[in-house]
Amino acid sequence: MAIFKGAGVAIATPFNEDHSVNYDEFEKLIEMQIANGTDAIIVCGTTGEAATMTEKEHMEVVKFCIEKVNHRVPVIAGTGSNCTQTAIELSIEAQEYGADGVLCVTPYYNKATQQGLIAHFTAIANSISIPVIMYNVPSRTGCNILPETAVYLAKNVKNIVGIKDATGNIAQTTEMMHLADGCLDLYSGNDDQIIPLIALGGVGVISVLSNVAPRQTHDICQKALEGDFESARNLQFKALPLIKALFCEVNPIPVKKALTYVGIEAGPLRLPLTEISKEHEEVLKKAMEEYGLIK
Repeated sequence: MAIFKGAGVAIATPFNEDHSVNYDEFEKLIEMQIANGTDAIIVCGTTGEAATMTEKEHMEVVKFCIEKVNHRVPVIAGTGSNCTQTAIELSIEAQEYGADGVLCVTPYYNKATQQGLIAHFTAIANSISIPVIMYNVPSRTGCNILPETAVYLAKNVKNIVGIKDATGNIAQTTEMMHLADGCLDLYSGNDDQIIPLIALGGVGVISVLSNVAPRQTHDICQKALEGDFESARNLQFKALPLIKALFCEVNPIPVKKALTYVGIEAGPLRLPLTEISKEHEEVLKKAMEEYGLIK
């Protein structure tokens, strides 16, 4: 049984002008998500700027999210690190706070071998009893979980249950799902590939788009999961210009600006990320207007 099916939001973390976490706006964003049909909340991932949080701050945000959601939807904590021991410690703490699962990115910079990835994910999963979703995003980490590795882990480690696939490599994903034969829950890590990955047997998306369009992203997934691919395809096509605009600069730069247009004061980004350029801000605003999110 999947931790969730449908659209899980890779939720942004609002900051105050002094770059501290803006918990009032974060709670507002959480409530907006739940009110608009988000199927799960993934906290402290890439979009949540976990890379520039201290470990203490990271886990305070996770704890806050779990408490505010209060079991209304699953909360999955981003606990990945390029240090296996750090990932273990974060995962144990997330479980203690009541997380429904953890999302662990492949070790970045280290460039682990496939054997190293097996050892890394196995060690994390064996340290906790809640489900683990692996996160494969080679463009950011320089490390790729090959199909055979992902399937080996799913078949041999009982609580490794899923993978967020942001490879953009449909051939690799197809091979992985063929080898998995149903043992691995697949989530699209790219908002422009929700339909293709669900067609391959996926169960949903971990989404940036959901931050500003939670109901619409949920509906794309729901239609596809119901087998109504024509309706799902039309909804996916309609969202493509906005999805493109949300990635006109590196995530989460555009989505934090986009949130301000829908009433969430997401605040500044932490260095080394910088504010969106004026040129791209106009592109983003126009896409949101055309999608009907702002007037």
